[in-house]
Amino acid sequence: MYIQKGGVKLSVRSKTGREAVVAMLGPADFFGEGCLAGQSIRMGSATAITASTILLVDKRTLVGLLHRQRAMSDRFIAHMLARNISIEQDLIGQVFTSVDKRLARTLLLLARYGQQDKPQRVIPKIPQDALAEMVGTTRSRVNFFLNKFKKLGFIEDKGEFTINRSLLSVVLQD
Repeated sequence: MYIQKGGVKLSVRSKTGREAVVAMLGPADFFGEGCLAGQSIRMGSATAITASTILLVDKRTLVGLLHRQRAMSDRFIAHMLARNISIEQDLIGQVFTSVDKRLARTLLLLARYGQQDKPQRVIPKIPQDALAEMVGTTRSRVNFFLNKFKKLGFIEDKGEFTINRSLLSVVLQD
């Protein structure tokens, strides 16, 4: 599947019902590519986090395109490897990074900072419990740090989040 507009949360759920967010995807991202490698059972769930337009790409069509068009194949592989690296960084971050830095990084990723296109700067307001799942903490901790970020001028909250470039300083500080 290919995200034309909006955003998708990829998550997995343990047998006890605990959910872990694996990735947050946005426009121009693919998901569900496990079927290309022979994965017959899906390992997690994909949930739209905003109004989204998703293009369902037929597996045979995509495989044929990847075999026939080398440039497309190279771009698709590069895209998947970049996403894999991002997911690895997120996993490492869950273990070694403080909650405020993880929240700042999540907001910056949702605003597409670090992507080749220009950042969105304004993102739809996401419920705090959803942000808590993405960051791996409680809703009350997310609320605490969102208020701190607002007070410091890193974000504005007027029905949607405006992400200021200064939020990068939270992620970059030691």
